[in-house]
Amino acid sequence: MARPTATSRALSQNFLADRATARRFARLAVPHGEPVPLLLEVGAGKGALTDVLAPLCRELHAYEIDPRLVPTLRGRFSGTPHVRVVGADFLAAHPPRTPFAVAGNVPFSRTAAVVDWCLRAPRLTDATLLTQLEYARKRTGDHGRWTRLTVLTWPRHEWRLLARVDRRSFRPVPRVDAGVVRIERRRVPLLDAAASSRWRHLVDLGFSGVGGSLHASLCRAWPRRRVDAAFRAARLDPGVLVGQVAPERWLRLHEVLAR
Repeated sequence: MARPTATSRALSQNFLADRATARRFARLAVPHGEPVPLLLEVGAGKGALTDVLAPLCRELHAYEIDPRLVPTLRGRFSGTPHVRVVGADFLAAHPPRTPFAVAGNVPFSRTAAVVDWCLRAPRLTDATLLTQLEYARKRTGDHGRWTRLTVLTWPRHEWRLLARVDRRSFRPVPRVDAGVVRIERRRVPLLDAAASSRWRHLVDLGFSGVGGSLHASLCRAWPRRRVDAAFRAARLDPGVLVGQVAPERWLRLHEVLAR
């Protein structure tokens, strides 16, 4: 079994070594059968995912931050003209001005930064990422609990847990399993631009913890009667914990409180 080197630990590198898993990931990243016009791969590593994603794209930019891996990657795909190996930090890249997708085996220590980059990219259509399983479950409500980031971005982005990946599919073998999380930008947002500031205010206040409960937090900004009415409309118990409120229930709260 391969042992992690100092560099692989520093860059949080766990290379996907199972080809069947790579093919499965590619099908999840490009589920509709139509070639992706432009796909950015984060953390190309040794090219395991690049190899199976390339046939599904018209143009593929494979980003790899480790300079030791870049020459081999470029040699491997030198005969594939629509694949461009970029020896640079994905996080330093400027988002394309045309619609594009993101996919990749994300270094576990950089997951939050990569996700933030994707959410900020105005022309992103979707991102399919291999992350720590716990991160994927947390962000997609798989535990029956929801995070502030997921709720805050829900009107514009849908989050889904698509698959679990056994840790033995990677080299070196990490301590935990991985998950495939997909973030899709909605073609039509659930809220219009005029409502975005009210939505952020609602979510930020709800997750602030001020007052000791979601109900108490919201009562700091709205009369208790309106909050009670919103909770009834959303079918929520006043004692519910903020993390237990699904995004759809938040939308109902917003609808009632915004009247």
